[in-house]
Amino acid sequence: MANEQEKHAAGVAAASLVRDGNVVGLGTGSTAVHAVQVLGERVQAGLKIRGIPTSSKTRDQAISLGIPLTNFDEVQQIDITIDGADEFDPNLQLLKGGGGALLREKIVASASRQVVIITDSSKQVPVLGKFPLPVEVIPFAEALVAKKITALGATVKVRQLNGVPFVTDEGHHILDCSFGQIPDPPALARKLSDMPGIVEHGLFIDMASVVLLASGQEVKELRRGGK
Repeated sequence: MANEQEKHAAGVAAASLVRDGNVVGLGTGSTAVHAVQVLGERVQAGLKIRGIPTSSKTRDQAISLGIPLTNFDEVQQIDITIDGADEFDPNLQLLKGGGGALLREKIVASASRQVVIITDSSKQVPVLGKFPLPVEVIPFAEALVAKKITALGATVKVRQLNGVPFVTDEGHHILDCSFGQIPDPPALARKLSDMPGIVEHGLFIDMASVVLLASGQEVKELRRGGK
């Protein structure tokens, strides 16, 4: 319950940054859902925005709240994206993908002027890696990629849902890769990006503009370098 209250507080704080006329990236996950809910309430009160959802689940939530949606056929620049993270480190490097939407989340983040990450206090870590790193792969290459990632020192498991491989919105599978501590996230990100068969991975390097960290009743604003 405490975590849910923190998630809601972070969502409220992030939604307050959205301005009339903005194109807004709508994140996916248990924290982002709070921001989308608050944005829906603001839209019902007269706020004019267009949203680009990062998953079918977020799309359905946005539609149910009356948030107008757009896509990259109509706009190629997003003013602000609000999303969650599974972990973030002191350099605001992110580990994401627990909800299975990392590919669309990274595409949306890459097209955004500002990426606002909202988290509860459990997501702040000194070093990434407590949470398994999601890696999205095409099914054809799954076994090959799993072997290569295992050779990098990870324990690799195919994500399952109801006893069968989880399938992303784009039709791919996810490997959950437990590396333990990841002392150099940019270096690992490069190795994974260079590996054929990997569509995307959950290391979001230098993408967060700000992290809004909810701790108790307080929401702290964290920026890279402490600025």
